[in-house]
Amino acid sequence: MRKPTENVDIFKKRRQKAIAQLGSKALIVGAHPELIRNDDVHFAYRQDTNLYYLTGFEEPESILLLLPGKNPQEVMFVRRKNPERETWDGFRYGPADAQTQFKFDQVYPIDEFETRASELLKGFDGIYYRLRKNLKMDDTVLSIAESLRRTQGRTGLGLLSIHDADEFLGEMRVIKDEVELHNLRTACEISAQGHISAMQKIRPGMSERQVQAILQYEFLNRGAAREGYNFIVASGNAATTLHYNFNDQPCRDGDLLLIDAGAEFNYYTGDITRTFPVNGQFTKPQSEVYNHVLNVQQKIIDILKPGVPFRQLHEMGTELLTDAMLDLGLLSGRKADIISSGQHRKYYPHGIGHFLGMDVHDSGKYFLKGEPRPIEAGMTFTVEPGLYIPAHDTSAPAEFRGIGVRIEDNILITANGHEVMTKSAPK
Repeated sequence: MRKPTENVDIFKKRRQKAIAQLGSKALIVGAHPELIRNDDVHFAYRQDTNLYYLTGFEEPESILLLLPGKNPQEVMFVRRKNPERETWDGFRYGPADAQTQFKFDQVYPIDEFETRASELLKGFDGIYYRLRKNLKMDDTVLSIAESLRRTQGRTGLGLLSIHDADEFLGEMRVIKDEVELHNLRTACEISAQGHISAMQKIRPGMSERQVQAILQYEFLNRGAAREGYNFIVASGNAATTLHYNFNDQPCRDGDLLLIDAGAEFNYYTGDITRTFPVNGQFTKPQSEVYNHVLNVQQKIIDILKPGVPFRQLHEMGTELLTDAMLDLGLLSGRKADIISSGQHRKYYPHGIGHFLGMDVHDSGKYFLKGEPRPIEAGMTFTVEPGLYIPAHDTSAPAEFRGIGVRIEDNILITANGHEVMTKSAPK
């Protein structure tokens, strides 16, 4: 018998918290579908973030229903036990053991979802469900909603409306509790150690893929389940491509190497970017660009504390990086005109950071009721300024062409300030 990865009481409390906030609406959260890699081989499976957040259950073909005010309130649908399939594909809990091990109120076989859900969802005036994540499941849920529409249309309950479950659960996930912070700090530290190992072992002539292998080994060897997102190991001009994933070029003497990589631990991911010379020695132009980016990051991190609007960080990053572009001779003119016209995006096309947690670009609203959201204790996010000067940009000074620099750290907002969870990785 396999045991759940974490203490199931954590997930039980999250379900109860969600139920308390649902009011007269039900919640449906389904597993990600398995995806074919080639022929009959699947991609390695990773559970839907929100389903894991509420259940700790990692098997595909599973669906959770939360039904406030009903008995049962927590209903899970999972695959049946199947000794033949388990011989080929591995252990399945089955309904009985899933109910016992994960403390659900009731568990049914997944093939009974459509018939049972139609009855379980009676009496609600709406459901929270995320469309377009699983098209096959969408068809089933919409069929159930239509069936309920027909049966409830004249009862005074009204039509069954569908609301975004990801937005609802995303707001639950914005403020991290101590269990989440333990997982996230662990992911950040594993990530940092992977970056340190890559820094120590890089040599001119190694391929980007060899560097990726160093990172991947360190992540798995230190307890991570997987990487949190696709590795970016970009040498030379490749570092000017934000989401470069080929990772197949040689790391040449004299070039910079930009690594954006994070380990995932118990479904929480680190997200670190470091940029450093392949041969260990910055050239003067590389150093100038790097120090500008580092200076911007330090200034932004220094102001982080509860109450600062998240939007202010983006605006500050834009202002400071535009100053850097002017100082380096990448742009010319009035700073205000450059920013208002968007010229700065030529070398800095992204924002200063994003929420971080179970997903690398984690859920949560950046505006509340149309106003910029202030950062709060328990929030976690990245701060990642960068400058990217493509080799083909003949308008840039020749010495800076082909230089891409990003420096990214993971921040926890504390009651009185902040914690840099990735401080172990040198910069």
